[in-house]
This record gives sequence, C-alpha cells and structure tokens, in this order.
Amino acid sequence: MNVFARWRPLAASEAVLEEIDRRTQNSKSCSLISVSIKRRRASSAEDRPWTSPAAFNTIFNPEDDNDKLYNNVVAPSIPKVLQGENCSFFAYGRSGSGKTHTVIGYDFQESKNLGLCLRTAKHLFDAFDDQNAYPGLGIGLSLFELRRKTAFDLLNKRTQCDVREGPDGKVHIRGETEMLQGGKVRVRPIVQQACWNFVSFQRKLVKALEQCATGSSSIHDESSRTYAFLQLEIVNQSLMDARNALFDRQSELVPVGKLATDIMVDEDTKSVIRGQDGEWVPNPDYQRDQTRINTIEAEKARFEARFSAAEEVIAAIIRSGPAPCLGAKMVFVDLAGAEYYEGNGFHSQVSKQTLQERQEGRQINTWSQSQKRIPFRASTLTMILREHFTSTGKGNSTIIVTVSPAAEQFAATLNSLKYASLVGAVKP
Repeated sequence: MNVFARWRPLAASEAVLEEIDRRTQNSKSCSLISVSIKRRRASSAEDRPWTSPAAFNTIFNPEDDNDKLYNNVVAPSIPKVLQGENCSFFAYGRSGSGKTHTVIGYDFQESKNLGLCLRTAKHLFDAFDDQNAYPGLGIGLSLFELRRKTAFDLLNKRTQCDVREGPDGKVHIRGETEMLQGGKVRVRPIVQQACWNFVSFQRKLVKALEQCATGSSSIHDESSRTYAFLQLEIVNQSLMDARNALFDRQSELVPVGKLATDIMVDEDTKSVIRGQDGEWVPNPDYQRDQTRINTIEAEKARFEARFSAAEEVIAAIIRSGPAPCLGAKMVFVDLAGAEYYEGNGFHSQVSKQTLQERQEGRQINTWSQSQKRIPFRASTLTMILREHFTSTGKGNSTIIVTVSPAAEQFAATLNSLKYASLVGAVKP
C-alpha cells in the first residue's frame, strides 16, 4: 500500500487564520517519510505535537497542483495497467480538505487541473491512440455512491442498489429487479457505460457527478457527504456484448432456479407429517415424486451450463484479447470525511467518532497488524474494499490523505494523518 499526503492551500475564508507548524523527515532505514505537526498556540491536551512513523511515500505541499500529483502518484501505474494489472486509489480526509478536487478536479478546461480520474482516462485514451497500438479499446465507466448501507448508481438515475456477498465469496452490488417476458428475471449490476474517446468519457462522468449527494460546510460548499466509487475498466465491444449475453443467461436461470427450489420445498413438505409427540415423521400416505424433482433439476442444470458457458466466453475474450490490458481496472474512491454538527454550526474539531468510523477503523487496524481475521463485514464500506486491501496478485493500491494547514482544523488533520500512517507504516 502506497501512502501519500497532500496539504491543500488555505481557502480564501481562511487567509487570516493561523497555520499548523509542519515538517517532514526522511527515514534512515527506508525510503518512507514521516511528518510532524504542532499548533503554535496549544489550547488543550489534544493540541500537543505529534510525529508519524515513517509511512508516507511523498508529502505534497499546498503549491503542488493536480498535474504534479498525477505524475507522481498515478502515472507510474499506467504501464502496469496496460499490461493487465489492476490499481486502486483512495482519497481520504475530512470534507473540505481537497479530496474531490484531487480525484475529480473542478476546472475541466485546463488539463493540468483535471483530477486524477480524468487525467487517467486521458492518459489511457492517448495510449490507445498511440500508433494505433491498441485498436478497438475503450473505457467502461462505473460510478456509484455509498451512503450507509445502500449504493446509488449515478449512471442509472441514482437507482438504489443492494450490497451483498455472493456464494462465490465476492461482494456484488445489484440494482433493481426487472421482470421480463417469459418469466425471466433480471437483476442488473451497477451500470457500466462504454466510452470510446476522452470527450465522451468526460461528458458522461460530469453528467453523472451532477447527481452526487452534496452538503455544505464552512470550508467548502461542494464537499461530499458520501463515499464515491469510480471504476475505469479497459473494454472492447466484444467484451461488452459478452457481458450483456451473460445477463441474459442469468435472467433465464433465475426463474428456473426458483422453481427448482419451490418444487423441492413442496415435495419435502408433503413427505412429512407431525406425529403425536409433535416431532416430524415420514408421511405414510405420500411418496416423494422423485421424477418431478429430477426433471426440474435437469432443467436447472441445463440453464446453469448455459450461464457457465457465457462466463467462459468472457474469460476467453479477456485471455485472447487484442491487448493484455483488456479487462484491467483502475478504481478511484473518494472516501467521505466525517463532520459533526452542534447546534447550527460546523465543528471539525470534535474528536468523537461514529459507530461506523469505529467499525471501519477496526478493519484498518487489524489489516495493518497483519492479523489473520479481519472484520470486513463490520461495515458496508470495508466489505466493498476487501478486494483491494487483501489483493495478493498484480497491481497496487494507494491512499492519498488530504489535509488542511489551518490551525483550527488541527484535530481533523491529526486524525487523517494518523489514519494514513497506520496503513503506510506496515507493509504486508
């Protein structure tokens, strides 16, 4: 896990405020950096100086723009993605600390001001077009928000989605159920829209972001109040078509599987009666209809085979695709900051944590200590992030913690740096 910190500039409303004293120090034993912060005028025990362990790869200063951040944090991963590896990037910090500016950016006219996600898309499309090295490739965009235990698909009119762990052990995010002709039932996953050029990608992303839930704080009126997940997958038309075919096979399988279950339950129910002692005993007046069961199980097996064949088609397309990067993913997560309100005002200094934060903190703690049992189910967020924190395959994960230099934000800045250093100081 690579860990970076980014100090944002003081906002216009903060220009007259005192700044946090801060300095960095290179470790003598490794290539990582530690950071020290303190308030110039401490007013309580919570304001005492603090120094992190050597945990950060780089610490960016307020004058460093998105262009420098991208070139140092994300650009080195692009060659890996073009070779088929997956990479993930998480922005963490209190609302108003610069997370959304870092991941998305607000000025879309200047390339140097684009956020990490848009710069990544532009970089990938440039690579696709370079001497036509990767013909027919595009980017499949997925974007959803997570609020408490519910996901909202921003590419599908904020459709409410369920987050569940499937029988395959993976976490699936499913949208609304569609009833189709012939009794077919389709449960769509999060929508993925294929983009074949950067202009299309930017237009779709910006339009989807208009549906983001936003709140207002005393620092920034565009601060997020939810977690935002953006996924960029390298796709081609064959892969998109095969995915749609898989959805069709699934819609055929669902009603057959339900009917098989209903028949089994019906036969089991008829096969027993309650005895005089209240216990369930075999029903002497009914013989289990095994032919009925075998018939529906054979039908179910036929549809399961069709579904498995559709899955294999997808795997074969990725294996034999025109480029090794087909199917590779880059994930960007804007982790919501936690603010607390007292009366009518915004207070970033309050140090108490919500139950959800404590649950998520336990997951980070146990993961950083390399413990065998990690409570990923403690929160919906950590369920979704499990794949990224426990991946032992190719690719890499990165956390970018964004912090404010304003002295009145000392407690929030301290907590954010502690959160990041907890992960960065331990290399599994």
